[in-house]
Amino acid sequence: MTEAQPGPQLEQSHELSTHGVGPWPGEWPTEPWYDAELLKHGDTRNVIDRYRYWLMEAIVADLDERRNPFHVAIENWQHDMNIGSIVRSANAFAAETVHIVGRRRWNKRGAMVTDRYQHVQHHEDVAALVTWARAAGLPIIAVDNVPGSVLIETFELPRACVLLFGQEGPGLSEEAIAAADAVVEISQFGSTRSINASAAAAVAMHCWIVQHISFD
Repeated sequence: MTEAQPGPQLEQSHELSTHGVGPWPGEWPTEPWYDAELLKHGDTRNVIDRYRYWLMEAIVADLDERRNPFHVAIENWQHDMNIGSIVRSANAFAAETVHIVGRRRWNKRGAMVTDRYQHVQHHEDVAALVTWARAAGLPIIAVDNVPGSVLIETFELPRACVLLFGQEGPGLSEEAIAAADAVVEISQFGSTRSINASAAAAVAMHCWIVQHISFD
């Protein structure tokens, strides 16, 4: 197991404004990252309290200082409805970038607008993703319960890597599995053959967090 590293994204906060906030009370702040329209009318966006009333560009810039060095890649051959939820989880765990492999268009409803704050990159096919990952020096860790895979709970995830996920139902393509540097699966204890693709992605990302982020 690699030694966990500290991360500024571990600032714990119990969100107080789950349903948004109204107009800014009292004298307005003067810092340049605040949005005058939001200060005037309130902020009901899906953002944590830290980013209330901030300009979208300012949020992205701040996240860029905090992102973790793992990437998330998703095969998109069948317009998978889970991709939006995976993007939302990637944003929650501060993934560096989400990579859509295959069809360029994807259903954004499940992202809950988090795609505005999350870097998203497209690759025409698995070969293009592999070319990009090799150039970036990033190993590809495929996540699927196929023969030869090892339990993610016992696997040492690289600090900088690409976590690659497949479609709901068929899972990863044979090309993707063949291109991966390692294939891991999430341990299961019930009768179902597999768990939902977006749930699996969230579990895998959290496994990376547990291994690499210090909670001290």
